[in-house]
Amino acid sequence: MQSDFWIMRPFNTLFFLVFAVFILLLIASSILLRKKSERTRELVLITACVVTMIGFILYKVSLSRDSEFNIITAGMGGFNWWGELPLQLCNINMILIPIAVWRKSRPLACFSFFLGPLGALMALVMPGNGFDGYSLLLPRMLGYYGTHFMLVIEGLALVTFGLFRPRLRDLPRAILTAFLIAFGVFCINMLLRWSGLHPKANYFFSVETEGNFLLELFYSWIPVPFLYLLPSIVILGVYMLAVTLPLELIDRKRRVAEMNGKNKAGFSERVTFL
Repeated sequence: MQSDFWIMRPFNTLFFLVFAVFILLLIASSILLRKKSERTRELVLITACVVTMIGFILYKVSLSRDSEFNIITAGMGGFNWWGELPLQLCNINMILIPIAVWRKSRPLACFSFFLGPLGALMALVMPGNGFDGYSLLLPRMLGYYGTHFMLVIEGLALVTFGLFRPRLRDLPRAILTAFLIAFGVFCINMLLRWSGLHPKANYFFSVETEGNFLLELFYSWIPVPFLYLLPSIVILGVYMLAVTLPLELIDRKRRVAEMNGKNKAGFSERVTFL
């Protein structure tokens, strides 16, 4: 009989231990790469995303062969490859982060930093059917939690690796980018539904609320698919502002301190010369 220690549930001891391991991985890698070139830091983060994507594919292959998972999710149609594409709010980061880093795209970096880790964290604390209360040693559990924990730290790594620093001036374009990405995903949902490939396609929750209490509230205000997500833009803007403003203030104080330090050094040099 397997020990209860390996049973994974949100906020249990194992959950926090695994989370701590991934956070330590982020801290250690950020320290080791601190003095490396920007190109090296970019390659490390892109490689991490590629490795995560490979793990994601292997995880989905394993999931397609998991008879227990198919029984658990039979009411929702069971496993469907068209419903397992990397188009969720969190796992789309595996695609967007490399593009953001390669193209030096601040709007995409903003999306990846703000929304990717948040989406992955939501998936971790509110896991779907088949991923709550089972042994972490099961392939589907390793795949699910490994992928989502990696997505959390990869989004944060954009900042801790020194590749991106959100600015207040970035926020309007970042919100517009999030809206356009969500609309593109909504169009994919409608195509999958119309074609019959996946009649329940609902990436980004852009078609149905799926019982989410906050989305249900939005839908009561705007009972139109996709458009009911518009109120979330206000929440997104406040969230981005709350994270960015302290960083902006810290950077401003640092610049002032560096300027004062240079001025004092220059004055000292002039006095010595005289």
